[in-house]
Amino acid sequence: MPAPPPLLAALVAQAEPTTTEPEKGAVGRWVLEQTDSEAWSDAATWAVDVPFRLLVIWLTAWLISRVLRRLIRRFSDRLVGSVGSGRLGRARAKAPSILVSAEVPSVRSAARAQTITGVLKGITSAVVYGFAVIYSLEVLGLNLGPLIAGAGIAGVALGFGAQSLVRDFLAGTFILIEDQYGVGDTVDLGEAVGVVEAVNLRTTRLRDVNGTVWHVPNGEILRVGNQSQQWARAVFDIVVEHGTDVDQALAIMKDAADQVAGREDVRTMVLEEAEVWGVEALTPQGITLRLVIKTLPGSQWKVLRVLRQEIRVALRRGGVGLAPPAVPPPADPRTGA
Repeated sequence: MPAPPPLLAALVAQAEPTTTEPEKGAVGRWVLEQTDSEAWSDAATWAVDVPFRLLVIWLTAWLISRVLRRLIRRFSDRLVGSVGSGRLGRARAKAPSILVSAEVPSVRSAARAQTITGVLKGITSAVVYGFAVIYSLEVLGLNLGPLIAGAGIAGVALGFGAQSLVRDFLAGTFILIEDQYGVGDTVDLGEAVGVVEAVNLRTTRLRDVNGTVWHVPNGEILRVGNQSQQWARAVFDIVVEHGTDVDQALAIMKDAADQVAGREDVRTMVLEEAEVWGVEALTPQGITLRLVIKTLPGSQWKVLRVLRQEIRVALRRGGVGLAPPAVPPPADPRTGA
C-alpha cells in the first residue's frame, strides 16, 4: 500500500488525539532522575505541589477575610458615629479637652452596629472560606461536578422552602441599617404596639402596656410608627361647654401648662414652651380645645398625665365647665344592639 503524501500524513497526525502528562516540577524531575521511577516521581510531585497550593489557597483566603473584616469594622464605626477610629480619633486625642465634645455614641447605635457587624462578618467568612474549601477539594483531585450539582439542587429547594426566612433577614437588615427603631423605642407595628425589648435580623420582640410580649417576624412588618425617636409631642385635647369664653379657657390652659413645664419632675422632659392651637373641633357635646408641648422622646405620656390633672383643676377654679360625656344612642328593642 503506498504511503500517504507528506502533507496528508502531517494533517492526520495533528488530528489524532495526543495524551500529554502533566508537567513535573523540579522535585519530580529530580526524583525521576535519581530513581528512574514514574510512580515515585509522581508521588514526590504530589507531596510537594499539593500542600504548597493548599497553603497558598488558605493563606489567600485568610488575607481576604482579614481585609474584608477591617472594611466591615470601619463601616461599623461610621454607622455608630464612632469618633475614636482613624485619623479623626488621633486628631481628637491631640486636641485640647475644651475642643473635644463630651458626647459619646449611644448604646442603641453601638448595639445596632454590633449586630450588623456580626452578621456581615459571618457572611463574609462563610463565602470566603467556602470558596477556599472548593478550591482545596479541586487541588486534591476530587470530582466536584456531582457535588456542585447536588449543592445547586439543595440550594434551589432551600430557597423555595425558606422564602419567608430570607425575607425576614433582609427586612431585619434594613431595619437596623436605616435605624427605623431600636431597643427602648415605643413603636406601632400594626397589631402589636409597645416598647421594643430586642431587635435581631429575624424577629422583633416588644411588650405592650398590658405586659404581653409580642414576637413579630421582620418580614411581616409593613409599616412602623416610632413614637420615641428624636422628639415627641404631648397633644392635649379637652372639651368645654358651649357658651364658654374660649379666650379665657385657652389662657387658663396656657398658664397651667407653663406651671407644669416649670415643675422639678417635668422640667427636663420639656423641650419647648407649650403652644395653644385653639379650637380643634365643634361637636354637639361642646368645644374641643387643643394644647401641645414638645417633649423628649418617650416622655410625652408622663407630661400628658400631669397636664390633665393640672389643667382640669385650673379650669374648675376659673369657672370653665367641661362638656358632659356623649350619651350613647338607645338600644334597638328588636335586636338589643
